[in-house]
Amino acid sequence: MIGNDALGDDALMARLAAWDAQAFALVVDGHALTIRRIGYRMLGDAAEAEDIAQEALARLWEHAARWRPGGPGIGAWLHRVAVNACLDRIRKRRFAGDGTLPDRADEAPIADVLIDAEQQRAAVAACVAALADRQRAAIVLTYYEGLSNIMAADALDMNIKAFESLLHRARRTLQDSLQRAGLIDPSAMRAA
Repeated sequence: MIGNDALGDDALMARLAAWDAQAFALVVDGHALTIRRIGYRMLGDAAEAEDIAQEALARLWEHAARWRPGGPGIGAWLHRVAVNACLDRIRKRRFAGDGTLPDRADEAPIADVLIDAEQQRAAVAACVAALADRQRAAIVLTYYEGLSNIMAADALDMNIKAFESLLHRARRTLQDSLQRAGLIDPSAMRAA
């Protein structure tokens, strides 16, 4: 994140509204990587993730003058824009037909342990990718990006109770998928 201690989001947005390129560079440095990660985890494609990051940052730049001081902050706003842009692309994919996520490039690890870990990671990623769009967004924001439930709820434009219900359903669905994929032992889940 950017140094919010030295320069708060409201002050930074005031500078952006005045077309301050240095302020925009601070935002890009502080948030672009997180937005790209959200895009990649939602869409499974690095090029599309880069497009999502650019789109979210461009929207912030274009709409800086509309910023309402005292709101949830630049990060939460960018998370919301990125998630919504990802959901739009997912809907367009379904409408276009295919509906499958592109294969990841082979990273060619050299050790058997790394190969097994990559296969397990890919299987988990496939289970996450199979979640309903908003459930996937809830998992990505909370587990992969480390957002609090309150921040993730804000990013999805939901109240906290609705978000927690969504996250609970997402966890249960993901757990069932992981069990079917043989990644977790159902008897171990009952013992816990």
